Amino acid sequence: MSGIELKRADNIAYREAIPDDAHDDPVLLVHGFPQSSYMWRHLMPALADAGRRAVGPDLPGYGDSPPDPPGTWERHVDALERFRRDVGLDRVVLINHDWGGLISMRWALDHSIPLSGLVISNTGFFPDGEWHGLGRALRTQGQGEALIGSMSREGLADMLGQLGSGFDSDAVDEYWKGYATEDRRRGVLELFRSGDFSKLAPYAGELGELGVPTLVLWGENDDYAPVDSAHRFDREIPHARLVIVEGAGHFVWEDDPERCAREVVAFLGDGG
Repeated sequence: MSGIELKRADNIAYREAIPDDAHDDPVLLVHGFPQSSYMWRHLMPALADAGRRAVGPDLPGYGDSPPDPPGTWERHVDALERFRRDVGLDRVVLINHDWGGLISMRWALDHSIPLSGLVISNTGFFPDGEWHGLGRALRTQGQGEALIGSMSREGLADMLGQLGSGFDSDAVDEYWKGYATEDRRRGVLELFRSGDFSKLAPYAGELGELGVPTLVLWGENDDYAPVDSAHRFDREIPHARLVIVEGAGHFVWEDDPERCAREVVAFLGDGG
């Protein structure tokens, strides 16, 4: 099985798995909140074994990447474009999750990135979207500060343990990095408070117009991005392939990594 290397491009830390005999387009993997590129630890070797270069950045303020304030949605879009140029990516397969979907799909459309495939998982990209309870709390002045200020590693472990089955102590240690300093915690608030779904109005219908092979991969028991969103992506993107992972929740890549890897490799093997 191909290994994962930890690297750095400017101020962005990233993980990369390189096959012995690379073919086809590389895969860019963009993590969600409060995770890092560590969430792709099961998928990246499988992609490399299938002949794909797999690259996953730690977005600024998460994992081993330092904050790059302000930690807004737009700032992360810009950071992703700088990272793409720094590591020499052109035409890619894009795989995303949660906030990584909101960031990376906006990035791909803003910069006319040539995509040869798209995998969307447990996220949203709809101007009429609504924030879940945690998101609403973080977006509320005073309440967000109190919530983020009270977060401890033990509290994060408890929260993740209630939401998914794949979070061992190593995963908690990795994802705790997003809360480890005051500037990182401030970045969390800046990200959520910049997340007005009305900003997506100019992008309505554009994902479907890309004509890109698309896999919509979703944990069925998601209280944050309900499975209705998966069906909406399936309706709005012509010829999308919809896979609902039974028994998995929002953190589908942690809950059932083997199933997710099989689905992605099969999708790419079929021309995605």
